[in-house]
Amino acid sequence: MASAFSHAVAALSIGAFFYRPQVPKRVWVSSVVCSVLPDLDVIGFRFGIRYGDFWGHRGFTHSLVFAALLASVVAVALFRFEASGIGRFALFGYLFLATASHGVLDAMTNGGLGVAFFSPFDNRRYFLPWRPVRVSPIAVTRFFTPRGLAILQSELLWIWLPAILLASLVCMLRRKSRPDMAMPNE
Repeated sequence: MASAFSHAVAALSIGAFFYRPQVPKRVWVSSVVCSVLPDLDVIGFRFGIRYGDFWGHRGFTHSLVFAALLASVVAVALFRFEASGIGRFALFGYLFLATASHGVLDAMTNGGLGVAFFSPFDNRRYFLPWRPVRVSPIAVTRFFTPRGLAILQSELLWIWLPAILLASLVCMLRRKSRPDMAMPNE
């Protein structure tokens, strides 16, 4: 899996497409929570759930169906608290993409059994053809080791840098398209 830090970075980068100054901070916080939440499935190890099981790690909670369900629940909850500044469908879309990005990043890692993107309809596990990201340990204590540093370097290169570039590009294009921000012709 990619680290929780990188899942959060990806969610916030996706948020650049949905950014408006009036969008409340709880929307951004919710997107980060949605991007990390699929890894709660690791709790199953303590209850005898095997990695490759339906409820196992990278199983149903990493699927597109789970992403849609979680995005729906969180979007409804946010709208009950008047998440003005972003439309309902845009909010759902953002939360869905933030959650679904978790499985995509995990499918880019060099370890594990793959991701059950299509669960519950198809529980086969998939990787992307390109897997440059070093797999992160599940235990937090193992992350702060020399191996953890190597993983962080891998994630900085393959997740953080592209996320920052994507968000920067979106912000530049948005600024360019606003007439009040464009440079006058001389």
